[in-house]
Amino acid sequence: MTTEAIHDPTELKIYGSKNPAVKYAADHSLRLHPAQQKLIDVTLAHPEAIMLGSADQINLLQLICKTIGAKKTLDIGVYTGYSALSIALILPDSGKVVALDINDDFVKIGKPFWKEAGVDNKIEFIQAPALETLQNLLDKGEAGTFDFAFIDADKVNYDNYYELALKLLRKNGVIALDNLLWSGHVYNPEINDKSTTALRALADKVHKDQRVTVSFLALGDGTLLAAKN
Repeated sequence: MTTEAIHDPTELKIYGSKNPAVKYAADHSLRLHPAQQKLIDVTLAHPEAIMLGSADQINLLQLICKTIGAKKTLDIGVYTGYSALSIALILPDSGKVVALDINDDFVKIGKPFWKEAGVDNKIEFIQAPALETLQNLLDKGEAGTFDFAFIDADKVNYDNYYELALKLLRKNGVIALDNLLWSGHVYNPEINDKSTTALRALADKVHKDQRVTVSFLALGDGTLLAAKN
């Protein structure tokens, strides 16, 4: 077995996928707001476009938020802000996305589209290390007050983000973790860099974690869903 990616991460993302089933499903699922489509187009032209979550994956997260009546959510790892925009669109007028990232270089790309969609007032962007911000939220007494969390940040800290987010979530709240397939690296035993081993270990941990009900989907680059028991 080679140390190369077993699958191209774009194969499981709707952008450029050659899989007719993926395209057919997305065509019969996605109802993109014009601001979402514009942000997708701008982001796909960016050198780091591989970091953009798949639109069909984010569409599922919107549905989950709507189903559980989410009002207060976390977006850990913002990139150009597509996930924050999409979740904000589905939240009620009183809803809030607390979006966390260590810098705003990429976030600046998405902010105009937040405003165009009329949801900029629902998104609170906090520029700081996410671990620090999550702990601050706990210290301020916000444990058990969030409905949903999306984690798509530095992979070596995924376990830390998961633990803090779990404390912040209410009962039956949902955590979604992106990139749990990691281009196939996680199921290639010859690949053992820090990010890969961290994701592999977390998948094993969450599978056994009795604090949550879990579903791991081959959607996007791997979407792991965990509902707090």
